[in-house]
Amino acid sequence: MNSCDVAVIGAGAAGLAAASRLAAAGRSVLLLEARDRVGGRAHTIRARNGEPIDLGCEWLHSADRNPLVPLFEAAGVAIDRTRPRWDEQEGDRGFPPADQTAFATAFEAFEERLDEAARNGREGAAADHFDPACRWNALMDAVSSYYNGAEFDRVSVLDYAAYVDTGVNWRLTMGYGAALAALAGPLPCQLNVIVAAIEDRADGSLLRTNRGDFAARHVVMAVPTPAIAKGALRLPRRYDAKVEAAAGLPLGLANKVFLRLREPERFSIEGHLFGQIDRAATGSYNLRPFGRPLIEGFFGGRHAAALEAEGPGAATQFALEELRALYGSDIVKAIEPDCETAWGLDPFAQGSYSHALPGYAGARQVLAERIDDRIVWAGEATHAQAFSTAHGAFETGLRAADEILALA
Repeated sequence: MNSCDVAVIGAGAAGLAAASRLAAAGRSVLLLEARDRVGGRAHTIRARNGEPIDLGCEWLHSADRNPLVPLFEAAGVAIDRTRPRWDEQEGDRGFPPADQTAFATAFEAFEERLDEAARNGREGAAADHFDPACRWNALMDAVSSYYNGAEFDRVSVLDYAAYVDTGVNWRLTMGYGAALAALAGPLPCQLNVIVAAIEDRADGSLLRTNRGDFAARHVVMAVPTPAIAKGALRLPRRYDAKVEAAAGLPLGLANKVFLRLREPERFSIEGHLFGQIDRAATGSYNLRPFGRPLIEGFFGGRHAAALEAEGPGAATQFALEELRALYGSDIVKAIEPDCETAWGLDPFAQGSYSHALPGYAGARQVLAERIDDRIVWAGEATHAQAFSTAHGAFETGLRAADEILALA
């Protein structure tokens, strides 16, 4: 039977951080990953012309205080500091300047109402604070679906208010997933290992997997919340509160479509478009990121789930139809589909990043808390303020490693 001092389950940002710190401290570490690659929801691939694209996390959020930035800089990873133009509409297409201003004003007023509710400790669904007469509620739901992975009726007021972001967003030229894997360096890792259960033993834990049993004195749990909430990874009964907390922190859904441009000069570099402004079921499009001949479309929440359910190619077709409506019917001749994601159908993720359901704002603390010396808990869902981000996940991995190092 394989044995080690610490088994780290999950080789995403949190697992890589924990394993790296523990290995550097001289601990015997084994990283177990269900996929055939490391990175988890940070996944960089090569587009058809060889350029790196991020299928998962892409942005260094709160980049002016993001702990990964100095690490990437020290490693010589190129950082692009171009400001995203998410709040703009390229050429004002279908979204006149006066409407853009009205939308921004309405969103600011909505978030002020949320902040007031949070200051007064009023939990509930964020959507309860919409102005019923506001014409921009649907578009605000669309925006929520991109960065929460869910519409505001499924987002906790208190959890939404707890998120901290400075508004500074940068990117990595080589791709976030590739940069994280390079930063972690070589680690003792076994791929294609699916942990089905953790059982107690006298001197630690026994991990039941598809590749045999593993024994470890300590375990770092760094898997997405659905694996815990849905019982794919069975735990001793004393962790039932963790299972309940994970159920209150589901992964929202945010998918991407990449379209290759045959005539890139028709689109501005680093431009942005909303597909439609009167509904939540619409896309957000980044035009020519890094100056590359690509359009990157984003779809979230229920709309992303519906497109996934339609099958491969549905999201791409939807994006082409929205772009045709904005640019004219001949525009599709200048666009070639490249690839698309389906994170909800990924068996080891079942979504993109966590959000707290209404009434579950305290679930992150419950999930993060160590209750014994057997298992410590990591992952973006356990971060109090930087949840749903790769740097938040990375920080929790470091915290989990430090918890183990502090044990006798």
